[in-house]
Amino acid sequence: MTTATTTPILDGFDLTEEQTMIRDMVREFAVSELAPIAAEIDETHTFPKSSWDKIVELGLPGIPFPESLGGSDGGTLAYAIAVEEISRVCGSTGLTLAAHVSLGTYPIFAWGGPKLTEQYVPALIRGDYMGAYGLTEPGAGSDSGGTRTTAVLDGDEYVLNGRKCFITNANHAGVFICTAVTDKSLGSKGISAFVVPRDIEGFSIEKGEQKLGMRGSDWASLVFEDARIPKDHLLGPEGEGFLTFMKTLDGGRISIGALALGLAQGAYDEAKKHAYERVAFGGSLAKQQAVQFKLADMEVQIQCSRHLIYHAARKKDQGVRYSKEAAMAKLHSSETAMKVTYDAIQILGGYGFSREYPVERMWRDAKLCTIGEGTSEIQRLVIARAIDREV
Repeated sequence: MTTATTTPILDGFDLTEEQTMIRDMVREFAVSELAPIAAEIDETHTFPKSSWDKIVELGLPGIPFPESLGGSDGGTLAYAIAVEEISRVCGSTGLTLAAHVSLGTYPIFAWGGPKLTEQYVPALIRGDYMGAYGLTEPGAGSDSGGTRTTAVLDGDEYVLNGRKCFITNANHAGVFICTAVTDKSLGSKGISAFVVPRDIEGFSIEKGEQKLGMRGSDWASLVFEDARIPKDHLLGPEGEGFLTFMKTLDGGRISIGALALGLAQGAYDEAKKHAYERVAFGGSLAKQQAVQFKLADMEVQIQCSRHLIYHAARKKDQGVRYSKEAAMAKLHSSETAMKVTYDAIQILGGYGFSREYPVERMWRDAKLCTIGEGTSEIQRLVIARAIDREV
């Protein structure tokens, strides 16, 4: 059985003292608390509440939010570093945190106004319950403008009908951010966003499908059958839900990029450790040029991903447009994670194919990063459109 490494990985990235402290704190927590149970929660498809309680105790859900709401005002970069460090040893736990913060909490903070913000954001930061984000439907994934869930205003309430699928954190969430069509004739401009409390009549949760990877991260389907929510739980103006969700995904792509980066770094650490310990052909496996070149390519692509992610996070913290940078970071990091985890298995050989070592789990986990919060194909489309605007 192999163990996680604590080799320093951040040099020359101009981190502040606070960011460095957060990195070191989360790394210590991940190695000591999460690494020992990562394989078990993958095997059992169960996310342990004890891990979440410790994450809350460390204040990680509040990193990017202001102190006035119970956060630490640490910024997007510090939050991305926290997701990266957790994901080095457990992608499922990294995904749980990323979905809670970027998708379940941030939209309310950004567009909820004083009432919804005060009602929900402090509770989400405290970890009273998780947050979840309902965009994907059985017939609307990358084509999120194809939303079929409807919301009809009836007096002081909206009545929702439809269903959402693949919703991370759904079984543990106390509040959901969901899209629904309020005016079918307007296409994507007729889609609105809503804050949906868990305990409303007509709303239920159905068990999610079995997954290839991220099996310690919860997901499920949401079902709305004449579910009524208060009119004041409309998130932003009616008809701007599509725009709100696209902006939410920009920020979410930074965290998914950080998640992919963590997986790649963790797999690289394992591969390098094995290569220098394994004796083959009369010497260290790391002395074989075929392995040397794989390790070199891993290092290059991981460092490129880190620069892209940190750059996008800093732009978000500066309050300037970062949509293209977030898409670039997510695209490069997720595809790097797929390649690095694959090569890590190859370097470990038969051991890599065994579940006694974490690289096969990291490879399975990495695949989601090329799909969730916009597939690689959608990222290329976002980047291409941004380039077109710049011409």
